[in-house]
Amino acid sequence: MKPDSRGEATAVNPVAATLDLLGDRLSLALLGHAFVSGTTRFNQWLDLTGAPPSVLTGRLHALVDAGVLRRSPRLGASDRHEYLLTDLGNDTWQILVGIWGWQREWTPEGAWQPDLVHTTCGHRGPAAVMCQDCGATVTSNDTDIEMDARTVWTVTSGARRRSTRGPALDAPQADMQFNAVMEALGDRWSGAITGLALSGARRFGEFRSALDISPTTLTDRLTRLCDAEILTRPAGAHREYRLTPRGRALFGVFVFLIRWSIRAYPDAPSPLRIIHRACGSLLTPVLRCRGCDEPVDRTTARVESVAVRPANT
Repeated sequence: MKPDSRGEATAVNPVAATLDLLGDRLSLALLGHAFVSGTTRFNQWLDLTGAPPSVLTGRLHALVDAGVLRRSPRLGASDRHEYLLTDLGNDTWQILVGIWGWQREWTPEGAWQPDLVHTTCGHRGPAAVMCQDCGATVTSNDTDIEMDARTVWTVTSGARRRSTRGPALDAPQADMQFNAVMEALGDRWSGAITGLALSGARRFGEFRSALDISPTTLTDRLTRLCDAEILTRPAGAHREYRLTPRGRALFGVFVFLIRWSIRAYPDAPSPLRIIHRACGSLLTPVLRCRGCDEPVDRTTARVESVAVRPANT
């Protein structure tokens, strides 16, 4: 619980808190390097991301405070520490795999994104989303997303305003950039609008009513999402916005973000319920290999980065 502007206690909104923490390119880059190369030390992340030391320190502290990383003294160096993934931190793996898979399939620089390898069958490439209860592959067309409009407002009210574009990281390994996906996750407004679109919202008035957002701010975010080819305005449609195939492909990223938010904030009510229509259950998403159709997790798969990038790219 935390006090609101009147000093009264308000419940943490898990989706809002998750977008604040993980809807940030540097935080995702830190986690990405932890998974791909086992990075644990401040100076290693400094070299890999090129982030200013003060900014890097702030992100690491935020991830520690959220229980995603834990700070541990290094053996033989009492004045130095390393940052290790916790169980909650390891649970972000599916989110990162979903983002990398989306970027591989839907962005020009996709070939330089880390690649998922299912060690059981050897298949390389993005995984699909599967319903854990019935074993069926699931897309946004197979679900109903129920969103409490009163709770959605708490997703956006008081939102920390990060630029969805922001300065690119001055990183030697450009495969850890998250520029494209930041258009959908880079602040709470964009994340809430994309989530509403995935739940079936189309008209300007629907977005405004659900979010209690100013027309100017809503127009700005909708325009950005259209420019990013996540939404489109059909010809002849009055103030209507629909997800493009590129936007619908973000479904996997969002369902794993929502699942992680429930895991991270178990005592807080979630504003979102995703129902798998085929079996009628609340969706518990897992990854499925597109090669052998078997489930994929950190014990049966690895993520490989591109080792060498041509100088002229």
